Amino acid sequence: MPFSKLELSPKVLDGVKAAGYTDPTPIQLRAIPLIMAGRDVIGSAQTGTGKTAAFALPLLSRLGQRGKLRALVLEPTRELAAQVETAMRDYGRFTDLRTAVIFGGTGYGRQDQALRQGVDVVVATPGRLLDQMQRRMLRLDQIEILVLDEADRMLDMGFMPDVRKIVERCPRNRQTMLFSATIPPELEQLCRWALRNPETIEIGRRAALAETVTHALYPVDVGQKQELLEELLRRTDYDQVLIFCRTKNGADRVARKLHQQGHAVAVLHSSRTQRERESALSGFRNGRYEVMVATDIAARGIDVEQISHVINFDVPHHPEDYVHRIGRTGRAQSVGDALTIMTAEDLQEVASIEHFIGQKIPRVKLDGFNYAFCRLLDPNPKPAFGGGRSAGKRSYGPGRGRW
Repeated sequence: MPFSKLELSPKVLDGVKAAGYTDPTPIQLRAIPLIMAGRDVIGSAQTGTGKTAAFALPLLSRLGQRGKLRALVLEPTRELAAQVETAMRDYGRFTDLRTAVIFGGTGYGRQDQALRQGVDVVVATPGRLLDQMQRRMLRLDQIEILVLDEADRMLDMGFMPDVRKIVERCPRNRQTMLFSATIPPELEQLCRWALRNPETIEIGRRAALAETVTHALYPVDVGQKQELLEELLRRTDYDQVLIFCRTKNGADRVARKLHQQGHAVAVLHSSRTQRERESALSGFRNGRYEVMVATDIAARGIDVEQISHVINFDVPHHPEDYVHRIGRTGRAQSVGDALTIMTAEDLQEVASIEHFIGQKIPRVKLDGFNYAFCRLLDPNPKPAFGGGRSAGKRSYGPGRGRW
């Protein structure tokens, strides 16, 4: 079914067409008619399946003409807020609706100016939104549509008290949507409190991984992690690579060493200034940087089509974070590869991840790499085989021809 059959407004349909989209994804097919009918919705789908358009397109269509602040979208991070606001502008380019983005880490000037000029939609992070409300720059008493996006991440980051304060300031007679890649039990309490008789849309298992992504674990001694990472990059036929570290210092250290090896590297974590973060993201999107090293702040804040590989330099502590990290590749039916470097200290986290996703991840030994003693390599893991996309580089591990 094409977008034209979903009863979106003609101007929003023109925006969809200009953005280059032809057919809706499964979650869009199911969510858009419900939202257009005014229903509350809980949307759960694996990352990269089009959740943003699933709520943005009907939201813009329902608002129709320019007016007062009537729609609020809450996001857990600055990057996600900026990304969703950009999507809103793209989809609504042929309407007269105005959208503003509000997040911390930057000055108030442009945000205050946009709010004074009047907006129909605000995309915001919870902390800065409450700050602006305390400064009396905006009120939520006329909100008609409320979207809680990536709600599980807001839960993980401790934003639920702020979210509850914000929801309480919105009119009870509103339409509410909650979208997330995973719906942990704690969020179900929020759903019962904030939503009215919601329709639940679940595309695939709650912990489902994109089927277009191939996974592999690379066991190694902890002292050889950096060396193995550099060898993987040398042998891998990639477009762009996103590398995840647990800590900000770890990300800086890995990026510095990769830069010394001649890689064009960007760094993204919460200690970077807003200007540095925007520069890193724009440079990664336009290809100026081939590698980005980041903390989990980027697990849901990056939508770059060219990411062919995600490498977990550090195994994430929480299984849900593995799903979101891996979701940065293999998006919109593109193929991708997810490589995870693991040490003996990571066994418990790896077991939790495999239990959460319901599948065993193959262990891979990199042929020709000079391993130090590593008890994870005994018994021998599955040997890798070649077959990269170019003669100059080879990828190693299980996969579809690029390994």
